[in-house]
Amino acid sequence: MVDYIVVGTGLAGIAFTEKLAQEGKTFIVIDAEERSSSLVAGGMYNPVVLKRFTDVWKVKEQLTLAEVFYPALEEKLQISCWHPMALYRRLASIEEQNNWFQAADRPNLNAFLSPEIEKKQLDGVDLPFGLGKVMATGYLETDDLIPAYRQYLTQLGCYKKESFDYAALQYDEQGISYKGIQAHRIVFAEGFGLLQNPFFNTLPLDGTKGELMIVKIPNLNCDFMLKAGVFLIPIGNDLYKVGATYNWEDKTDDPTPAGKEELLEGLRSFITLDFEVVEHMAGIRPTVKDRRPLLGRSIESDRILVLNGLGTRGVLLAPYLAEQLYNYIEKDIALEENISIHRYKKFKLKK
Repeated sequence: MVDYIVVGTGLAGIAFTEKLAQEGKTFIVIDAEERSSSLVAGGMYNPVVLKRFTDVWKVKEQLTLAEVFYPALEEKLQISCWHPMALYRRLASIEEQNNWFQAADRPNLNAFLSPEIEKKQLDGVDLPFGLGKVMATGYLETDDLIPAYRQYLTQLGCYKKESFDYAALQYDEQGISYKGIQAHRIVFAEGFGLLQNPFFNTLPLDGTKGELMIVKIPNLNCDFMLKAGVFLIPIGNDLYKVGATYNWEDKTDDPTPAGKEELLEGLRSFITLDFEVVEHMAGIRPTVKDRRPLLGRSIESDRILVLNGLGTRGVLLAPYLAEQLYNYIEKDIALEENISIHRYKKFKLKK
């Protein structure tokens, strides 16, 4: 008998499993390792929505947890994956400069936006109206973290690489049974795979396809993240991540010529240097129509739970939401309505 089965090893699954470990709970983790948007994510974290100059929901609480959570994981796994790094927003006009000044003066944003516009020089980059600096930013190398965490779980003897068979799941008031594993509860953190889950597949998960490139730009010499038409993240050895596209129709993991062209066009809009495309990849982000996560119990059983819908901001959301779900289960602390699945009529729990 274990305390939990966790399905999924994206950022949501890792964060919840780590919370269980911190609290001394026992667990088995299951993942087919097939579709994980976390693996192909840019991994950038940023406390401000730069398109509209608005703050991110609960961002101070999220940052406080993330800044402890990820370095602790690095130490545990003996890897380097958490990289605090300056982020600059390229300003394209006088109007954008004025918008920046106004945003930086707001009480909810002045901790994150520098009030000064910087006139940095960067060879081969068009910066006619300067740059606005965003604080408390960086990126997470998910493609290093996730395989390392799976290996760690394997060494602990609590990891199964297999597709989850929903038909094999049995449950009653005492607990969960799955292929010989007895558990008190099960938490599904499957990302876009949730649409195949009979307990939660009527939730309004509307996956958004994102495409990303890694490019080599030998003469750029940029040591900060840059947000312009696309984002640019330096990852070493003249390599940069470039992203990301948003496609609400295509639900495949295949990179597309249209997506590649959109990224190239965005890059060429502010960089005049020659570059080489090293890799082009795609994944489906688990997004929700109201842009809020999906946490809560199944109406079939309070022992079957979900942690999903992290969307484009999973790096900061994952540790925060894992703690919220754990407290909901183990401490009977109610979830906020805007993250609970019980905000939807079909998932209202009986009083």
